[in-house]
Amino acid sequence: TKCESGCVCADGLYENLDGKCVAAEECPCEYGGLAYGKGEQIQTECEICTCTKGKWKCVQKSKCSSTCNLYGEGHITTFDGQRFVFDGSCEYILATDGCSVNRPVSSFKIVTENVVCGKSGVTCSRSISIYLGNLTFILRDETFTISGENHGVRYNVKKNALHLMFDIIIPGKHNMTLIWNKHMNFFIKISRETQETVCGLCGNYNGNMKDDFETRSKYVASNELEFVNSWKENPLCGDVYFVVDPCSKNPYRKAWAEKTCSIINSQVFSPCHNKVNRMPYYEACVRDSCGCDIGGDCECMCDAIAVYAMACLDKGICIDWRTPEFCPVYCEYYN
Repeated sequence: TKCESGCVCADGLYENLDGKCVAAEECPCEYGGLAYGKGEQIQTECEICTCTKGKWKCVQKSKCSSTCNLYGEGHITTFDGQRFVFDGSCEYILATDGCSVNRPVSSFKIVTENVVCGKSGVTCSRSISIYLGNLTFILRDETFTISGENHGVRYNVKKNALHLMFDIIIPGKHNMTLIWNKHMNFFIKISRETQETVCGLCGNYNGNMKDDFETRSKYVASNELEFVNSWKENPLCGDVYFVVDPCSKNPYRKAWAEKTCSIINSQVFSPCHNKVNRMPYYEACVRDSCGCDIGGDCECMCDAIAVYAMACLDKGICIDWRTPEFCPVYCEYYN
């Protein structure tokens, strides 16, 4: 359709990304700066898309899931993709159901307890409590305990060198996969069988990130701190009034933080750059690396990079970024 001199394709043929003339059926599709051939597929949590005649044809999955991430020093990405940071030393409800006024009965509740882990006042998620009726999971100190029982819930626990994973099924309501890296990162993946709303710091999971700051009182807060304070599990905890900038409080750490976190922007992660926006993860890494100033600074930095690597993996890009010198994963004893 462009008016320019030079070679053009004959009638019925189209130029592909290599500059060759091909039939419409052979046209590639583009996504995130990468080309996909005829019949190739990409998947999101809700759709399967197939390349057909240069265009994506997408089919909705029968079961749609979404993930809420809590990582590092108070970084949260909600089920609908809203991002925010908070520094509150208290217990907060991450996610629960039974939020509607008509049906206030809850089948699950996930609570995070935040503990101050730096002189600048930043907090890290150190303890996670999962309440399923009379069944309770407590995740703390790199291990977990289970107490009580609930015959209406099925669960399975899996372990590996890096993570604890909990598959939880509440029949007729939710299928959940909870992944904890035994330190500061926690992921909640939910597949719903009903349209029942959820609520908490992970948002209301309605597909619209603009109303994710819905408070416990059912109005949308004007800022994230008002929203966060409304989801305190213990009302006697103090409110959060400001978000700390650890790098301005610890300027001597900023250069080190920027240098070590730059692996996210480097060639190591380049296959993922077009799939997942790296800047929020880089900024979170720098912030956390500045803030972890009472030991564990490398752990904070490695955890932050691991969150970006996991986001890449969700898009089908596996990055081999750890080395014996950089964020190593040690084999189990004598393994």
